Amino acid sequence: MRVLGIDPGLATTGYAVLELSNGRFPRVLEAGVIRTPADTPLPQRLHTLYEDTRRLLREYKPDALAIEELFFAQNRTTAMAVAQARGVILLAARKLPVTKSYTPLQIKLRITGYGRAKKPQIQKMMKQLLRLKEIPKPDDAADALAVALCYLLEARSALKG
Repeated sequence: MRVLGIDPGLATTGYAVLELSNGRFPRVLEAGVIRTPADTPLPQRLHTLYEDTRRLLREYKPDALAIEELFFAQNRTTAMAVAQARGVILLAARKLPVTKSYTPLQIKLRITGYGRAKKPQIQKMMKQLLRLKEIPKPDDAADALAVALCYLLEARSALKG
């Protein structure tokens, strides 16, 4: 099973591709970020996100997309931009049979056992749980790894149950 995990953002979108085969631990196929420059017009930035997401889907052929839900308490401008980015990513992945969303609280609980975990804790857990040589950076890529891992852990539990 292969999953594309996404931590959506307009300036920086984290992505990760994890694969779970016969082994006990998921394998990281790729993790990184898609960046769109702030001085670029919005339609062009959204087009970049769309095209880069499509490239990842073509290259890795995931079985599912796992994406972080939006959660903003105050900044509406940022929320709108991230919502637009998230919508474009969902559009790019529209043909995938499975799309699952996770809230930040769900991700933190599943990965660290604590819903108010901070970014460094997520990064350290990704290093440990995925048996990486170093802490994944930037934190957007680590967050995307966590989103993808949430999906795989949930899918593995469903198969056992």
